[in-house]
Amino acid sequence: MSDVKVVTAAMLVIGDEILSGRTKDKNIGFVADYLTGLGIDLKEVRIVADEEADIVEAVNSLRTRYTYIFTSGGIGPTHDDITADSVSVAFGVPCIQHPEAVAILEEHYASTNLELTKSRMRMTRTPQGADLIHNSVSKAPGFRIENVHVMAGVPKIMQAMMDSIAPTLESGTKMLSRTIDCPFGEGAISGPLGEIQDNHSDTLIGSYPRYESGKYSTQIVVRGRSADLVDAAAVAINNMLDGI
Repeated sequence: MSDVKVVTAAMLVIGDEILSGRTKDKNIGFVADYLTGLGIDLKEVRIVADEEADIVEAVNSLRTRYTYIFTSGGIGPTHDDITADSVSVAFGVPCIQHPEAVAILEEHYASTNLELTKSRMRMTRTPQGADLIHNSVSKAPGFRIENVHVMAGVPKIMQAMMDSIAPTLESGTKMLSRTIDCPFGEGAISGPLGEIQDNHSDTLIGSYPRYESGKYSTQIVVRGRSADLVDAAAVAINNMLDGI
C-alpha cells in the first residue's frame, strides 16, 4: 500500500459558550464530514475556553502533530473574541489590522447603512503574515497562518469559509467503509472479532451495540483505504457470523 497518502487534521473549538452549554456546537460534525469527503482524517477535537493561555497551548500542540488545524470561534467584534490575539502569541508575531481585511470591511460597510465602528474593525485583526480566508456570508474574513486555519463560530459562516479553503487543501487517500449488520450482541462476537482485527491490521474494525425490541444486536463497521482489504475483512466477519 505504498501509494496510500494520509493527510491528518485536528479541530479546535474556542468559546466559553460551548463549554457552558449555552451554545450547542454544530461545527464539529460538519467539519468531520467535510474532511472525510476530501480524504483528510480528523484525528482530534479539542474545546477550549476564551483563555489566551489555553488557546496558545492547544494551537502549538496540535499544529506540530497534524497536517492541518481548523479552529472555530472567537474572531468577532467583541472584547472576548481573542482568537486572533492568541494565535499571534502562539506564532510569536504581532497581531495587526490586515490591510486587505480593512479594505473588505470598508467596502462592505460603505454599501450598508451600518457604521464601521472600532469594534467592527476588530474583525480585521490577524497575525502578521497571515493570509485571509474569504467569507461570502458576512464579509468579515478568517485567516490562515502556516497550517492553522482560523474561522468563525457561526455555522453558516464557518461552512462558507470551509468552501473557500477547500481548493487549497491537500487530499489524502479516502477512507472506505463497509457496514455489516450482526444479529448478535457484542459479547457473542468480541473474541473472534478481535482475532479478525489482528489478522486484518490494515483495516479498522469497530463494533457498535444496539438495543431494539428487547434484543441486543451489533453494527460492525470496517474501514480502510483499500477496497480489497476492506472486502477481505468483511468476508472474514461474515464467515465468522455464519459460524455462530
